[in-house]
Amino acid sequence: MKKFAFIAAAALASFMGACTQSAPTASFQSDMDTLSYAIGMSQTMGLKDYLSMRMGMDTAYIDDFLKGFAESVKSSDDPKKTAYYAGLQIGQQVSQGMLENINRMIFGDDSTQTVNEKNLYAGFMAAVAGKETLMTVDSANAYVQANMERIQKAAREAQFGENKAAGEKFMAEVAKKEGIKELGNGVYYEVLTEGTGAVATDTTRVKVFYEGKLIDDTVFDSNLKNDEPTTFAPGQVIPGFKAALTTMPVGSKWKVYIPQDQAYGSQDMGNIKPFSALIFTIELKGFAE
Repeated sequence: MKKFAFIAAAALASFMGACTQSAPTASFQSDMDTLSYAIGMSQTMGLKDYLSMRMGMDTAYIDDFLKGFAESVKSSDDPKKTAYYAGLQIGQQVSQGMLENINRMIFGDDSTQTVNEKNLYAGFMAAVAGKETLMTVDSANAYVQANMERIQKAAREAQFGENKAAGEKFMAEVAKKEGIKELGNGVYYEVLTEGTGAVATDTTRVKVFYEGKLIDDTVFDSNLKNDEPTTFAPGQVIPGFKAALTTMPVGSKWKVYIPQDQAYGSQDMGNIKPFSALIFTIELKGFAE
């Protein structure tokens, strides 16, 4: 017999839970009786981990879970109670998983900030009820699409304002250095090795050795220890890196200084925080065939 996997929260009523004092008493009169019991037990594989990690439930209250489970199973033929239990389940998913994901998307790792939960729930419930709403679902979606990035950027500017200011100060100092040249859009570079080969276009497959640093000299990416250069098209990388690759001749090695708006801007890239100015040492070895 194939091994049964734990299904998902959406099929909660299908779980055949473990025994407690109030649980039905199993009887074994046939192979089907034994199979049914075994299926019920097998369906609980991974359940406690799921309840804890995905649904945020404290498994010390497992008896309360089983009480709710039993009531849900008994009411499966009652459409009113079925709707009520579905609301409980979706409410758990919205208040935990969805809310957490939205906050992370807007505020990054800052757990001290959150969207207006009351308004989020009000909008959700108004749309589901389909009665009087302040906007239609389509206009709400359009508002999110049009304004999410702006609001997200403002929230991250408040959080990472010092990082942005430090980057601007750093770039201003770079601009004053002897031997510095400007590529445009605030990107600067200095030539370490003068190349004489061809120049790439956006779609040329280039072969590059590189090292990327933050302005405090922290290395966040490098392929210098590799035996072979990395191959990619300039159009696949951040604007400041692309500007260098489509300007420098093959054989060149440049140190490139990239302001945040020509790097990742307000995006949180983990070890590259929003509004980070970046420094790349780039050596263009040639083009891929």
